[in-house]
Amino acid sequence: MTIRLAGTADLDWLAAHDRHIGRDELAYSIGRGRVLLAEEGGGRIGWLRYHLFWDNTPFLNLLYLLEPWRGMGYGSRMMAEWEGQLRKRGYETALLSTPSDECSQHFYGKLGYRVIGGFLLGQDPYELMMAKQL
Repeated sequence: MTIRLAGTADLDWLAAHDRHIGRDELAYSIGRGRVLLAEEGGGRIGWLRYHLFWDNTPFLNLLYLLEPWRGMGYGSRMMAEWEGQLRKRGYETALLSTPSDECSQHFYGKLGYRVIGGFLLGQDPYELMMAKQL
């Protein structure tokens, strides 16, 4: 697997697959270097997207792998690449959130993320806030 920064040539593919963000905002995130793309065998298999919480702390918005590529260690490798890039940029902490009723909380826990709080938003499940010292 190769992991690289997404570029403008990836916008159409990402916009077709990432239903959690508008095209303009996605283009902005790509332009800011905040979208990583995973490829295997010459094809795109997933992506990681983040922004800055409080304008100074990296916050993972989405880690997504296409169905056939899940459970094979690609997500862990993408997270390690992201965290390495953050360290090189001088960041000391990374944040994320995940619904309490999803198994992703255990995935992130294995990677060293710890629950630091949470919140309820409407009728959605309790959202866990997690952090990791880089």
